[in-house]
Amino acid sequence: MSLIPVTILTGFLGSGKTTLLKRILTEAHGQKIAVIENEFGEENIDNEILVNDTQENIIQMNNGCICCSIREDLRETLQLLAAKKRTGVLDFERVVIETTGLADPGPVAQTFFMDEEIAEQYLLDSILTLVDAKHAPQQLNDRQEARRQVGFADQIFISKSDLVAENEVQALMHRLAHMNPRAPQKAVHFGEVAIADVFDLRGFNLNAKLDIDPDFLKEDGHEAHEHHDHAHGEHCDHPSHAAQGDAQGGHHHHHDDDVKSFVFRSDKPFSPAKLEDFLGAVVNIYGPRLLRYKGVLNMEGTDRKVIFQGVHQLMGSDLGPVWAQGETKTSKMVFIGIDLPKDIFMQGLEQCLV
Repeated sequence: MSLIPVTILTGFLGSGKTTLLKRILTEAHGQKIAVIENEFGEENIDNEILVNDTQENIIQMNNGCICCSIREDLRETLQLLAAKKRTGVLDFERVVIETTGLADPGPVAQTFFMDEEIAEQYLLDSILTLVDAKHAPQQLNDRQEARRQVGFADQIFISKSDLVAENEVQALMHRLAHMNPRAPQKAVHFGEVAIADVFDLRGFNLNAKLDIDPDFLKEDGHEAHEHHDHAHGEHCDHPSHAAQGDAQGGHHHHHDDDVKSFVFRSDKPFSPAKLEDFLGAVVNIYGPRLLRYKGVLNMEGTDRKVIFQGVHQLMGSDLGPVWAQGETKTSKMVFIGIDLPKDIFMQGLEQCLV
């Protein structure tokens, strides 16, 4: 049986996860989807989508989709679904997990790599994060869960952008790109998202052949996000600065997000042994604070690109295609995490070069 693809849908309270989920479930895409919800109830999936409102923790929907509530461990729910699929009791092609608005997606993602049985049956496709344009600036300031959800994202959908001024949307996108430059951003209205933007993104392939994202860290100005003094428009509602008033010159503030990203680049090849030792030490010490990391590496001793990526303490690597003739062999790595010591990482990586 081929692996069942899984999409994790996350985002802070009120960001529009359920609106997006309802659209996915009711759209005529012909796919049978199993949905796993952390919190199940009328407030999440409207009753008209359901065939019946029973006490069962697996409910068949009127479009052939399935909805589960997690009353026990996620692992058990996934095993139960896989077993019912194998025996023909349930028919579905993929799984969407909607986390609660206060959830850290990290432990959910790790389930697919830490547990052998789950890894043999499921493939984590991507983590989608919804960000509420109206309330995100405040949420990102005040709630670490909101910042972590951005840091884990493979794709960011910005909801409610029609409720704020264009310059506020741009400031938010700039801030999000500083926090997580590897996740594309798209504005969405009332959950209207093309299925192609939701499924089969291959954003999180630790346990599959890793594809190289052709746009990975392309020269598109993300370097500017390393310097995060942002000029704000008139509508800056940063609570941490509101008290400073115009004595500070008004609108030039620092976003002091604890989730930050930084990029390492070099045209020199890495020593495989040195890099393995350094990354092993870094993951050992900073693993819980490392949300996502990814790289395309030029390694001594091979004419092929080496692709690596990880989440927390879990790291995977694979050989990619051969470097093209005339192509500059540049190693590019991005690290996204909570209060990571950039200097230690950059100096350590420099010392791993041949």
